[in-house]
Amino acid sequence: MAAESKSFPEILAYPSTAIPVAQAGRGSLWLQISLVYALIIIACWTPESLLKVGLMVATAGTALLLATFGRYTGKEMGLGFPPMRGSLLILGWGILFAVTLPMIGVLTGLRFPPVRIVPWHGAWQYALWALMQQFALQSFFYLRMESLIGSRRAVVAAAILFSTVHLPSPVLTVGTLLGGLFFCEMFRRYRTIIPLGVIHALLGLTIAASFSDSILHRMRVGIGYLAFHP
Repeated sequence: MAAESKSFPEILAYPSTAIPVAQAGRGSLWLQISLVYALIIIACWTPESLLKVGLMVATAGTALLLATFGRYTGKEMGLGFPPMRGSLLILGWGILFAVTLPMIGVLTGLRFPPVRIVPWHGAWQYALWALMQQFALQSFFYLRMESLIGSRRAVVAAAILFSTVHLPSPVLTVGTLLGGLFFCEMFRRYRTIIPLGVIHALLGLTIAASFSDSILHRMRVGIGYLAFHP
């Protein structure tokens, strides 16, 4: 694992905490990853209906059940008290990224009326949703991939998986790939999801205010993005 840490700039190096897994357990981890990912994709591509709601509940329940009775402790899943140094670094970088998003929207020509401003009641609901996404990305997918393929590869693999869930939205697919790399790398070093959930919410709300709904389709993904009508 030391070789993996040395591949990053020394100033950013952080020791890997990947948990080795016996050969007999590797198949189980791959199965868990595949099952939950498949349920997410199916839910994303199911039209709005009671079936979609049921699939979302089943997906969340399956991931939570596997995480609760899995091999990882709460601390390993990032559920402990957030470390001060890591939290400040995550929040600092996240705020910097958020400040640049409106400029990117203007420079790319993708910020034009109507730009949707999320109301307060929708903002706090999205914040909870962002924290849930971080739990799924880090505490479920990343941890299992880390045990299977190592810390460095898991950062990239989990970020790619995260971005594919946001297809076919071009802004969200690219944004979540870049954001996923940042989220997973910060989790790799500091093992916390709370500040990551805060920054996820901040970046998501900033994206909603930085790009037109004509390209964002109200932050929808999957079939919802294709079926969107202004």
